[in-house]
Amino acid sequence: MFRRRLSVLVATAALAMGTAACGGGTSSSGGGLAASAKPAGYAMTQATNIPASPTLDAIKSRGKIVIGTKFDQPLFGLKNPVTGNIDGFDAELSRLLAKRVLGDDKKIDFVETVSKNREDFIEQGKVDAVIATYTINDARKQRVGFAGPYYLAGQDIMVKKDNTTIKSVTDLNGKKVSSVQGSTSEQNIKSKAPQAQVLLFDTYTTAGEALRDGRVDAESTDNVILLGLVDKNPDAFKLVGAPFTQEPYGIGLKKADTVFRNFVNDTLAEAEKNGDWQKAYAATAGKVDPKPPTPPAIDRY
Repeated sequence: MFRRRLSVLVATAALAMGTAACGGGTSSSGGGLAASAKPAGYAMTQATNIPASPTLDAIKSRGKIVIGTKFDQPLFGLKNPVTGNIDGFDAELSRLLAKRVLGDDKKIDFVETVSKNREDFIEQGKVDAVIATYTINDARKQRVGFAGPYYLAGQDIMVKKDNTTIKSVTDLNGKKVSSVQGSTSEQNIKSKAPQAQVLLFDTYTTAGEALRDGRVDAESTDNVILLGLVDKNPDAFKLVGAPFTQEPYGIGLKKADTVFRNFVNDTLAEAEKNGDWQKAYAATAGKVDPKPPTPPAIDRY
């Protein structure tokens, strides 16, 4: 079913045009998506009797929530070059969390957070949470906590539009493949295609440029990330459509703050129940995915 849905995604993505923009490691205050994309309105309201926790207390004290997300991730977290806002599904979930804590989805600061510094930013207190296509796994749980998952992706492969030789992960053996530092993608490639040569970059956009100019034969990471790149470059790239892993996306938090983790899980559950999750998805990733997925079960460990 997932692969059938992906075939629809790829076909639909080819209809869209746009320009991807990279962030510069700065903060950006969130004011919602551009007018043409913002959902009609969320049902989420401020929680009553917000519990005490180190993170929640800090958020209430400063009057803003600080969220680490990606600025170069079409569909999930992309800095809009016109409005300066951060657009995408991860950004909208961030706004829902701000609404539930502070009663206002504009009381949020986004900090550009790439794959290799997500754990560091959480541990150092640079952000209250990371919502950034962040796969939950046991190794990361040694350093940070996770709420969710809120989305289930799968690692796939992106190639040039005219490539007919790479059809599955095993076809990456003997090929040069780009991905990003600090992601789970590198180890997944090496496990499934041990003879592939993996070249690592800071962002998925720069990894895509390596594919465009011929330094690599393919780029491999989560299908929704690659789909966003295909959406922005439909004449250059295509998705193979053969996912070979499952990637549960979670919200990264300080490991010791169990109260905050429970609060975020409750927020996700409320968003799924009241339809806000579905609205946020439809306004972002749903633009190239006409058949929205069912949210995965939340793991309240």
